[in-house]
Amino acid sequence: MPEQSCPECGAVLFFDSQTKRYACKGCGVYLTKDELVNIRDKLHKETDESRKKRAQHSEYLEWWLSSKK
Repeated sequence: MPEQSCPECGAVLFFDSQTKRYACKGCGVYLTKDELVNIRDKLHKETDESRKKRAQHSEYLEWWLSSKK
């Protein structure tokens, strides 16, 4: 299994096989696999939305500047 990184601080997550949870020694986050997947999905969605917004802004700015010539 590849090394997991903490969604909060980026440190390496350690898997505790007894509790079946991931623990971060950097910030203390303690997550189940489902919680980790949900957080990553949410972060990925936010990243996609901000990328789309920046692209729209860039397209609009390009159009606006070209119409002013």
